[in-house]
Amino acid sequence: MAAAILVLSGCAATPSPESAQGDLLGSVDTMFGTVDVPTPADGELTVVALGWSDAEMALSLGVVPVAVYDWQGFGAENKGVGPWATSLFGDTDPQIIERSSDNLNFEQIELLEPDLILNTRSSNDEKEFERLSQIAPTVSAPEGTAAFATDWATQLSSVSEALGLADDGQSLIESTEQSIADAAAAHPEFAGKTTASAAKFGDAYGAYLSGDGRFDILSDLGFVSNPAIEALGSEGFYVAVSAENVPAFDADVIVMLPIGYTLAETESDPLIASLQVVKDDRAVFIDPDSELSGAYSAASVLSIPVVLDQLVPELAAAAS
Repeated sequence: MAAAILVLSGCAATPSPESAQGDLLGSVDTMFGTVDVPTPADGELTVVALGWSDAEMALSLGVVPVAVYDWQGFGAENKGVGPWATSLFGDTDPQIIERSSDNLNFEQIELLEPDLILNTRSSNDEKEFERLSQIAPTVSAPEGTAAFATDWATQLSSVSEALGLADDGQSLIESTEQSIADAAAAHPEFAGKTTASAAKFGDAYGAYLSGDGRFDILSDLGFVSNPAIEALGSEGFYVAVSAENVPAFDADVIVMLPIGYTLAETESDPLIASLQVVKDDRAVFIDPDSELSGAYSAASVLSIPVVLDQLVPELAAAAS
């Protein structure tokens, strides 16, 4: 997979032959209709990446965005993406897009004069889409996708179609899926075990659901969602878990991600510490300051190898 990305990064900044025919670079079906992306008259494609991990998806195809919305706070030193992806920007320093109050800084985006805006893993706000579409063709999630619940393969497919690099995107999807399948095959003990992709944030708890990469990677490795969590209902890509419902985390194996808490604070949380799964050392606590924490949440084609390398051994120890 790494070799494939390196090859793509050397040649993908221009349209592939299949997409260079006619005046369209790409065309994508979204929840707001079909979005056509014209081929830039000067041959230089200017891309703004707004959606969660959209920049990493573009970079995996060799396309360098001029601006990035830094959802995970990776910072300017990492160019708004995970450290595993920073080098793919080369000498380019993208602008970091910020929000003004509750809205995107549309003026900042407009001044960049983009040819394409990627917003494929976002809130799916129609008014935001309409405003962005006044600036440039804007690619959102496919129809029926919940807010922030675009799975990584669908996201990469949409981005690659918009860039006229559908075949390259499909190759990356297949190689990544194979890497995940190989990890699952190497650990048959994962199959059918219940799990919770849990989080502690603010004064609350929550669990990620199908459609969120933090659960989907566990599912792809063979785990199944703990029925007690499914019974709590859905709120898009996650479900809020009240203090009295924290026992729903008591699955065969859990992965606990602190948000706004240190690792030590999370491990010492009395409700979490009381769970049998924790007492039996069947819990994986992710250090919020670790590379794994960022990769687990990014759920991009570039971050998944980091997750497979670092999380799978911890899951194996917990599942044994």
